[in-house]
Amino acid sequence: MYETFKKVMAQEFEMSDMGLMSYYLGLEVKQRNDGIFISQEAYARETLKKFKMMECNSVNTPIECGVKLSKDDGARKIDSLHFEVLLGVYGT
Repeated sequence: MYETFKKVMAQEFEMSDMGLMSYYLGLEVKQRNDGIFISQEAYARETLKKFKMMECNSVNTPIECGVKLSKDDGARKIDSLHFEVLLGVYGT
């Protein structure tokens, strides 16, 4: 899958292979033997600095506990075809 993605991207953009990815489009990418991990730790840190919140208390669960989630919340429906087309480009 990686090679297919790389080939498609090389056809569209001027590219060079620089080895393992560590940072891409604002996302930190850590590639290890047990998997690939993506985070926005640097972005979160910079946001906290910007708003002078580095000393604030952190929480493990950044969402209200006990809230019942519903599949149909009355919100605007998402066009799933848009995402299917994107996935089709990369052969998945």
